[in-house]
Amino acid sequence: MRWLIVGLIGLCATPTQAQTARLPREVFDVIPPETRIEGERGRMRVVQSGCRIGPTSWARRRIVDVAVQEWAVFGFQVVDARAIEARRLPDDVVADEANPPRPRPVQARHMLRIGRWETDPRLARTIAGYWSATPDGPQVISRQNRLWQDTDADVGWVEPWSAAFISWVMCEVGLGDPAQFQRDVAHRVYIDQAIRARDGERPHAAYVAHDAGEAEIAPGDLICNARGTAGYRTLADRRRDLGEYAGTHCDIVVRVEPDRINVIGGNVIDGVTLTILPLTAEGTAFARPVSDDDVAGARTIFAHLKLTSDPVEPDAMDRSPTIRAMTVP
Repeated sequence: MRWLIVGLIGLCATPTQAQTARLPREVFDVIPPETRIEGERGRMRVVQSGCRIGPTSWARRRIVDVAVQEWAVFGFQVVDARAIEARRLPDDVVADEANPPRPRPVQARHMLRIGRWETDPRLARTIAGYWSATPDGPQVISRQNRLWQDTDADVGWVEPWSAAFISWVMCEVGLGDPAQFQRDVAHRVYIDQAIRARDGERPHAAYVAHDAGEAEIAPGDLICNARGTAGYRTLADRRRDLGEYAGTHCDIVVRVEPDRINVIGGNVIDGVTLTILPLTAEGTAFARPVSDDDVAGARTIFAHLKLTSDPVEPDAMDRSPTIRAMTVP
């Protein structure tokens, strides 16, 4: 078998025609997010806000499978963050006692496959469907409607939709009970739930928070970084601010290798995007994503949200219905 997909994901690849439609429901049972919405741009409204509810124990594989299919819908956009490399060359740094040697990042050669972006009119109801899985989603869609009514241009969304994407995935996979996963327009809400689960305060939560490198990363887990001025580097940093606003972002782990992980997130380069993150085991019990302590400019993960679910294969992404449908003899 050979994989018909971009080589950046670590597979042997020869892309043919990109899949931009979901699989039939008889092949993979996913209710498309756009079916939760009625109306065209400027007049959209939520008609379905409910979620599937099932046991956490079997959610891991389905989380990966649903995320991979949405990545396909958005055209397989990929960012390879391994292009931020650490190399110690004689002219890289000037070291003295006050300034110990530190790797300098090589000029980033981010390898990027351009997919479909949020301004594509064909994706408007899809993203609105993601919003429908959050408590404040209808208000966001209402604001977006006003924006569309005020301009004929293909404009982006009034609010970042990365947490809405994660919330819809969890809604669709069966973690629809807020006690399992607290869906929200902000990542910090379910991050805080996982931290409280770690502290014994949320016994039914699907995710439990760990510091990066404290637990083994597996497909279906979430990795989270701070954005803006939050500057979080550890769970302790966020624990001091529980319940308060902070800019954060999380992605879904879909594939794990000894030196890298593949993660899928929403509103990354304006689409559902797969990012390849390099790993290191330096200074921690388990491999962790490279941080800016290791290489200047790298993304620093302050929270690894571990799913309390049965294990699956590290290459679960490769076994997803979407990828299997793209193979040829």
